Amino acid sequence: MRVFHALRTCIPAAAFCLCLYGQNAPNGAAPVEAKGLPPRAAPTDYQSRGTAGKVTIAAEFKGHAIPTEEATLKSEEYVVVEVGLYGSAGERLTISFDNFSLRLNGKKDILPNVPYGLVLATVKDPEWQPPKTDSKPKTSFGGSGQAGESEPYREPKVPLELQRAMNKRVQKATLAEGDRALPQAGLLYFQYRGKTQKIHSVELIYSGPAGQATIPLQP
Repeated sequence: MRVFHALRTCIPAAAFCLCLYGQNAPNGAAPVEAKGLPPRAAPTDYQSRGTAGKVTIAAEFKGHAIPTEEATLKSEEYVVVEVGLYGSAGERLTISFDNFSLRLNGKKDILPNVPYGLVLATVKDPEWQPPKTDSKPKTSFGGSGQAGESEPYREPKVPLELQRAMNKRVQKATLAEGDRALPQAGLLYFQYRGKTQKIHSVELIYSGPAGQATIPLQP
């Protein structure tokens, strides 16, 4: 019975991991690594800055936009912070996504930074338009039994190739983890389904190997 319970616990987690791998590594290719974005020339090129020990943390709040090198995507479920980490020549830093959190509107509860894998299913391309069709809505003879009833509207599905391409862009733009030589830059994700117009103050909180810092951002 204990073995059966353990299998029931592990199988869904394994399925989730395989799903993410399949999204980012089609046709058996190696998975795309999170490489982050090119760091800007200097921390002053970002809207906001703070320091944690010897590390300068620069950042900008992007709202629901997801800026990648190829195109700007969006997510209605998450908000994004673009962050850059700078140090002196030869400086290194061990980076982890759980070093960062976000406080909105001065609330006591803070939002944890989440892995990019949780964001992928919510990503959209604002430029994508479903193909136009001249076909009329189909009628249904089921349900209430009345002929001529229109079927409920179904939102067009994004082509699988486009979804995979968006997933790769998001993953590549995500701040890379592990022991890294500075500077490093990339995206952080925080779950927030509300409208950005309702956000009046934003604070990026860092707590990690470099020390601690709270950086006010521009909403």
